[in-house]
Amino acid sequence: MLTEEHQRSQTFSWVSPKEVLREASQMSGLQVMQALAAGELPPPPIAVLMQFAPVEVEKGRVVFQCTPSEAHYNPIGTVHGGLACTFLDTLVGCAAHTTLPAGTGYTSIDLNVSYLRNILDTSGPLTGTGTVVKAGSRVIFAEGSIVDKDGKLVATATSSLLVIAPR
Repeated sequence: MLTEEHQRSQTFSWVSPKEVLREASQMSGLQVMQALAAGELPPPPIAVLMQFAPVEVEKGRVVFQCTPSEAHYNPIGTVHGGLACTFLDTLVGCAAHTTLPAGTGYTSIDLNVSYLRNILDTSGPLTGTGTVVKAGSRVIFAEGSIVDKDGKLVATATSSLLVIAPR
């Protein structure tokens, strides 16, 4: 029988993404990502919830860290694959974003993820790298990878992203 001593809780707070978007829409994608990494813009809610944080940003490439926890576990006792998938989607999307001018958006067309080993709450921090393979004005091709704290590759992804022109 599970008792209250087995209970866990987690609370998080975020800044309204609508307010951040007003400021960020005037900046290039590279400027936005640099401002996020420098703490000059607050992170989006998904980054707070999933514990993603940018640590390196340059045109066409980003590096983030993620700290998996028990809160990410699935019923079989490992971190749910959705964490790695969401992390990879973030990595490729943010790498693509660094190539875009102010006011230009993007959305994933596809994301192909390969899981190479399981992730535990002791695997982190995870380090993820997103890289643009081919930039474009209509479609951007990118790839991502995640390594655990020991440098072992845990998951990879390829993605194509649709560029959305300013309105």
